[in-house]
Amino acid sequence: MVKLVTKYANGFVSENEIKAMEEKAVTALRTLNSKTGEGSDFLGWLDLPENYDKDEFSRIKSAAEYIKKNSDILIVIGIGGSYLGARAVIECLKSPNYNLLAKDTPQIYFIGNSISPSMLNEVVALCEGKDFCVNVISKSGTTTEPAVAFRVFRDLMYKKYSPEEAAKRIFCTTDKEKGTLKNLADKEGYETFVVPDDVGGRYSVLTAVGLLPIAVAGIDIDKLMAGARDAMESFCEESVDNNGCLKYAAVRNCLYNKGKRLECFVSYEPCFAMMNEWLKQLFAESEGKDTKGIYPVSCIFSTDLHSVGQFIQESGSSLMFETVVNFKEPVDDYIITEQEGNIDGLNFLAGKPMSFVNEKARQGTLLAHTEGGVANLILECEKINEEEIGALLYFFEKACAISGYILGVNPFNQPGVESYKKNMFALLGKPGYESEKEKLEKQLGI
Repeated sequence: MVKLVTKYANGFVSENEIKAMEEKAVTALRTLNSKTGEGSDFLGWLDLPENYDKDEFSRIKSAAEYIKKNSDILIVIGIGGSYLGARAVIECLKSPNYNLLAKDTPQIYFIGNSISPSMLNEVVALCEGKDFCVNVISKSGTTTEPAVAFRVFRDLMYKKYSPEEAAKRIFCTTDKEKGTLKNLADKEGYETFVVPDDVGGRYSVLTAVGLLPIAVAGIDIDKLMAGARDAMESFCEESVDNNGCLKYAAVRNCLYNKGKRLECFVSYEPCFAMMNEWLKQLFAESEGKDTKGIYPVSCIFSTDLHSVGQFIQESGSSLMFETVVNFKEPVDDYIITEQEGNIDGLNFLAGKPMSFVNEKARQGTLLAHTEGGVANLILECEKINEEEIGALLYFFEKACAISGYILGVNPFNQPGVESYKKNMFALLGKPGYESEKEKLEKQLGI
């Protein structure tokens, strides 16, 4: 289970300041639990680990088995929360090199999260001569990036297979009743899964949005949900002393009030890199509005200690704090051997596991950064497995929602995301946006 350690922030935030923030945090928690705050129609994730659709869950596992038996590749088409959570969990629990290591499960490629023609062509080429399935994830079916990608891979699917076979290989995760994608799926006979009306994209990893690709990768989604359920039951207390999730939200807001505008998410495991990306979306879209919010950045140490480590150490104190996710046990280990002649001077480490060296790097960095004026919050997990990752996902979702309410923003909308879409549609000449096209082209000088 996730454990919060705050003693390395004690020199930056006092117990009195945390206690003073506790009242706001408890109010935010009550607002969340009572579903009376802004965005309350998007709180389906709150009790999802207990109240998920068991029939659909079973269908997800059946579909995953079909995909595993009948394909070399699964193409997952989605953007934002429609792909980040699934990719993050797969890379964390399996490997960033999952596609190179996969033996009994298909390779999984994520597309529709950019409009890069080079990337699209690369994934198309990877499908040549291979059996593949497609999981397209879109509430409406009209979001530009995934819609373009689906058009390409749907055409590819129908060129390779008969219409009947193609229909068995396309899985749509979309609205329950309406929308372009749902209508197409019903017409063509594609199996569909639901993007719940009351769960926003960045909170959707434990719905069919994330669970189908995760299950295809051979990850035990029952255990993933069990870990989330344990977290749901554990982080309920209305006290910062007894609820680490509540305390994390309170402390980070104390640091924000002291001028810390950046939060650096850190792990010492490279497989956590995409989890960091998921965290950046979760917190940036939830808190970054009304000129408020803590800007999320991320690092993988010790790698990034040799790049941005200098900045964090000597210029970070006025800007940022770090939230370190620490896994106490490695998934596996490697024992350092003794070398004749001791050419590299490292024989003093002979017989030691690599995890020991990694831990000492973490401890040394912790001391250096706190002495350099950068507060550290630590989230401890026992090891990287389904239960711990499920709990961690839920911990961050709940902490983010509480923190947003403390800030006084709606944690569940994203009005700023729509601005670029309107401009892009106008510049592309989409019907209905003609009046804006000429004005925007003048502004761009084209």
